[in-house]
Amino acid sequence: WPQPRDPTGPVPWRLMGRRYAVLGTGAIGGLYGARLAAAGHDVHFLARSDLDHLRTDGLTVESVYGDVRLDTPSVWDDPTEMPEVDVVLVAIKTTANDQLPRLLGPFDRPGTTVVMLQNGLCVETLAADIAPSAEVLGGLCFTCSNRVAPGHIRHLDYGSVTLAAHHRDGGAAGITSALEAVASDLESAGVEVVRAPDLGVARWRKLVWNMPFNGLSVLLDATTDELIADPATHDLAAQLMDEVCAAAEACGSPLGGSTRDDMLELTRTMRSYATSMKLDAEAGRRLELDAIYAAPLDAARRAGAPAPRLETLHAQLRFLDSRRR
Repeated sequence: WPQPRDPTGPVPWRLMGRRYAVLGTGAIGGLYGARLAAAGHDVHFLARSDLDHLRTDGLTVESVYGDVRLDTPSVWDDPTEMPEVDVVLVAIKTTANDQLPRLLGPFDRPGTTVVMLQNGLCVETLAADIAPSAEVLGGLCFTCSNRVAPGHIRHLDYGSVTLAAHHRDGGAAGITSALEAVASDLESAGVEVVRAPDLGVARWRKLVWNMPFNGLSVLLDATTDELIADPATHDLAAQLMDEVCAAAEACGSPLGGSTRDDMLELTRTMRSYATSMKLDAEAGRRLELDAIYAAPLDAARRAGAPAPRLETLHAQLRFLDSRRR
């Protein structure tokens, strides 16, 4: 990623265009929202726990691709009071999606684009039901980014976003004009973007990594480098990935024969990383089990794809999550 523009300097006219709302100013929303703002885009952040800190001390993003500092970000605590925007980046955890009608509903206007920067499966369907006038995109973030303190994001590695358009019938929507517009803005902020014609394929591909490594990192209290270095857990991750790939194919989203090996190699070259689910477990927060495990496993069962290892992993995570709370 190139160095971001100085936020205090003049804004190039070509970047003065779409206005953004970022719902959730954590590891994902803080990272991409800050880069868009530093590149000259009009960005407004919705925050909860970090609200006071962001208003008094600003937003800091430490990144391997260039640090970003927003001294006076536009921060709000009520979505109904936020300025009218063109694009809404939904970056809250899926465990808070029961709040999505209240948070996203005020932005339901013709011409608005909603980008679901969330993990799991079927989150775009929920957004489309809440905001039927908007065009909904899936935004799949392949990045190692953590919120390490209020208003402080640390981005360790990778950073690309795969964008894919949601179609109400579940089919491939292709590359829409709204997708191209958001992709262009992210690229102007130095973010690598992959334009995907089929949301289902993109979602299942991300699950090939998320389902094994999020769960194993919690159960075994291990970082990604520890899991990939040990032969037993490496092989277990590969077996879990095979079940995800088989489920994807049964659900009509074939991923290609090299997907598993590609994901394992990416993990091998990744810096030591504590997954978001591991950090949630350590902090006593609810785990994103419904979106990352329950929804895809339900789809796999309905499609007749057995996934015994994934089912076991999910049951173990459910037990740990319920016992902690």
